[in-house]
Amino acid sequence: MQVMNAAAEREAAGSDVLHLEVGQPSTPAPKGVLAAARAALDTNRIGYTLALGLPELRERISGHYRNWYGVDVPVERIAVTTGSSSGFTLAFLAAFEHGARVALASPGYPAYRNILKALGVEVVDLLTEASDRFQPTVARLEQAGPLDGVIVASPSNPTGTMLDEPSMMAITKWCRANDVRLISDEIYHGINFGLRSVSALESDPKALVINSFSKYFSMTGWRIGWMVVPPDLIDAVERLASNFFISAPTLSQIAATAAFDCIDEAQENVARYARNREILLNDLPAAGLGDLAPADGAFYVYANVARYTNDSVAFCRRMLNETGIACTPGTDFDPSRGHASVRFSFAGASDDMAEACKRLKDWL
Repeated sequence: MQVMNAAAEREAAGSDVLHLEVGQPSTPAPKGVLAAARAALDTNRIGYTLALGLPELRERISGHYRNWYGVDVPVERIAVTTGSSSGFTLAFLAAFEHGARVALASPGYPAYRNILKALGVEVVDLLTEASDRFQPTVARLEQAGPLDGVIVASPSNPTGTMLDEPSMMAITKWCRANDVRLISDEIYHGINFGLRSVSALESDPKALVINSFSKYFSMTGWRIGWMVVPPDLIDAVERLASNFFISAPTLSQIAATAAFDCIDEAQENVARYARNREILLNDLPAAGLGDLAPADGAFYVYANVARYTNDSVAFCRRMLNETGIACTPGTDFDPSRGHASVRFSFAGASDDMAEACKRLKDWL
């Protein structure tokens, strides 16, 4: 957020900015989604919905799991949420008590850590390496001591790495054997390059899964997501959701129901991300940034900048001021080692990716 603010100030002063900091698609919501929203404004009262969401949207989400993963998810286990952010809050509150120990990969999405800490949960950082593809492993979980929960994200933010089917199965099996609650962040599913997105539900029907319309369907500001909730937690999630939020935004729920008819348009966006990814993976090493995490999915490249700095925050500030390139320091993603890393987002225009690499080469 600080980088975005600095970039906005630079633009307001009349200087150009290449936006490689923002973790959101630069494309609008699909045309079918926009049409459904316009029609709803004319014909629907837009009142509250049930706390777990519109029945028709929950039905479409259930069908999505049959179509994409070949798994049967009962509608009764699906909760529609105000983006994935409220999904994480509901999941953590329902699944963990104050003082619980929950493990997550570092580098990883900082909001996991921040929400857990705000709820009095102890965060156990798994200091992953390139050899792990920056993902949790059974070996690291065994070394973490007693755990109440594990969070996995595949594709992950910021590294873009993914768990393949055997790796996901090994983690779900370990969690079941050790009575550890598994929460799988699958919000970047559909944005993958070569590897298939594997849902935790394929190997553990009782996993708690978080997903969103924000990334694959380009609906970030609509604030609409969903959870697949284990049977023993669905009552708690419904009660929490009704007290905290009443319901997810009704207009967004109606619009999101049409999103599953817009797969072709979403895939066009993924094809553009693939082109942008290729530009960065080819041109960043030529610019002097060759130590990159495998970008299997999502729209991020995580780069080691230790040869240039041990202060990624200052490094990103200088980069913006001196080149107009906005990118994100690694300190939020990895509190202990992020001072030597930065994240580039390739969710924007392909021309911006090429120009950013050219400027970086001259600057570095």
